[in-house]
Amino acid sequence: MNLLTKKALTPWQQYLLVTLSYWSFTLTDGALRMLVVLHFNSLGYSPFAIAMLFVLYELCGVVTNLLGGWLAARMGLNRTMHAGLLLQIGALLMLTVPNEYLTVIYVMVAQALSGIAKDLNKMSAKSAIKTLLPEQQEGRLYRWVALLTGSKNALKGVGYFMGALLLQVLSFSGSLMLMAGLLLAVLLLTAGLISGDLGQMKVKPKFREIFSNSQPVNVLSAARLFLFGARDVWFVVALPVYLQLVLGWQHSEIGSFLAVWVIGYGVVQALAPMITGARKKAKETVEYVPAGRAAFGWVAVLSVIPLGMLVAAQLLNGLTSVVLIGGLLVFGAVFAVNSSLHSFLILRYARAEGVSLDVGFYYMSNAAGRLFGTVLSGGVYQLWGLEACLLISALSLIIAALVSLKLPRYA
Repeated sequence: MNLLTKKALTPWQQYLLVTLSYWSFTLTDGALRMLVVLHFNSLGYSPFAIAMLFVLYELCGVVTNLLGGWLAARMGLNRTMHAGLLLQIGALLMLTVPNEYLTVIYVMVAQALSGIAKDLNKMSAKSAIKTLLPEQQEGRLYRWVALLTGSKNALKGVGYFMGALLLQVLSFSGSLMLMAGLLLAVLLLTAGLISGDLGQMKVKPKFREIFSNSQPVNVLSAARLFLFGARDVWFVVALPVYLQLVLGWQHSEIGSFLAVWVIGYGVVQALAPMITGARKKAKETVEYVPAGRAAFGWVAVLSVIPLGMLVAAQLLNGLTSVVLIGGLLVFGAVFAVNSSLHSFLILRYARAEGVSLDVGFYYMSNAAGRLFGTVLSGGVYQLWGLEACLLISALSLIIAALVSLKLPRYA
């Protein structure tokens, strides 16, 4: 065989390459998040100032998902995925300058690049799954997206631990250079192997098509906004700062705990098809998969957890370690099912031709939810404390449940 002839990869092999790229990116993204929170907290930044460091990160995610889905439909998912890796390498290297140059504005710009990179990579990876699978395989689609999402978040947890550990073992800049080298190696390994026309539409979509005209996609996107805002309003800034300043935890303890939490969260996400019931009964040709009714039920259950934590805090005169850790573990498990179910539903509702357009629009709402959750996490915590963050979380989840009532119940 001619050595210059490249053998076409199977859909499964391409799925593995997509997953490798997504895994590598997620590992560095989780580590970078923990490095920034802990390093700048040790430099004396206030919780609100730390939250501001991530504002452009999330804001750029809103824009990137809209434009990224459109670009992927025109150029192919392979190119947008690798563009994300290149931008993340640049963002990491930007932060390797001496501390005196790490002003709020400078770090916000570096985080903006990282936000663009993350959402290009995520949108590309999630969209690729539907493109690689044939139609009418919803059960298999659910399992593939659950495995990708769950394994990604488990590695994000490893990234939290890695970030905290690297901060103690290496310098801040040394940790960033190590991660940039890892991403460069993955980029060189996967470039050219993934099909160049993956996800590329035959007819180039017009710019106005970045906005979805599908009611299920729009409703699910609105629910996603409030779902992720409810998580980040207490998880992103308020929780790590509370653990450090109020409970007196060390950097390695915070990183290890959040790592275990996110790893467990990822494991539950991967098991979501078993939990929510993706199955095919005997003598049936169509495999059952959950729909809008399940999305409403799971987010309604989730809304009870922060309310329960607030009640327990009132009875015990404060958020004790038992209430906080126990509530966080239960919240993480139920949230993981919600997230995995949503990730499947958007691929189910998305159009077959130009899937990245619908997925990009959906993850735009995801980024918007993270944006308002991140800002509120720092600001509300600084003004009123962690209990106020939990109250806002509960209210956001109730809104997400009400919005989910508009989803198709069984289809």
